[in-house]
Amino acid sequence: MKTKFMLLKSMVRIVAAGAAATIPTAASAADDYFEFWVNPAVEVGVGKNTSVELEIAQRFRAKADGGRDTYFFRLWVNQKLSKNVTLSGAVEQRWNDAQQEQRLHQQLSVKAGIFRLRSRLEQRFAEGEARMGLRLRQRVGVDVPVADKSKWTLVGNAEGFFTLQSGNPGGQTGLTGLRTYLGGTRKVNERLTLSLGYLRMQDIRSGRTDRVGHAPTVGIDLSF
Repeated sequence: MKTKFMLLKSMVRIVAAGAAATIPTAASAADDYFEFWVNPAVEVGVGKNTSVELEIAQRFRAKADGGRDTYFFRLWVNQKLSKNVTLSGAVEQRWNDAQQEQRLHQQLSVKAGIFRLRSRLEQRFAEGEARMGLRLRQRVGVDVPVADKSKWTLVGNAEGFFTLQSGNPGGQTGLTGLRTYLGGTRKVNERLTLSLGYLRMQDIRSGRTDRVGHAPTVGIDLSF
């Protein structure tokens, strides 16, 4: 019991540190907006250490906040390099209302006990932009089982978005976004896992007030 408590404290500290980094100061107030995310995914094993995954997302945004609903289809190929290390690549088609965007992803995921590390490089080809956008996403977090016999796991992470090349010349680069997530996952059976959570998103905008989004999230994962 004491060990579980210490693990939970570790998770809270990591997420709290990420959240603290995203809280605007009094001198830099933020515009808030609200969303609702649904993220189903299906993964199929195609070899001993290889799987193919179709990820679909619907992100509903309040029109009063100037938001545009987003839909995407993302096809992943995942290769386990070891028990705790996975290398992945993906292609994506995205719609932000009428605007279309294509993305390529390269990702490395690492597990170490309760700790999780994810590095993702994205190439973005957005309609109306002059060139390819290039972005690095770095996430650190923890997964903590609630109890030895429980099917619930508490999940917390913080992720930084680093724009290496903007889609338009002269666009903003460097740290342009931060996300903090806190939620839980439940393994319903061998094939189905459900997740519920809260996501805080901060768009860092040079010379303007930051925008902060708040989104409840629902995830449905099937594996075969």
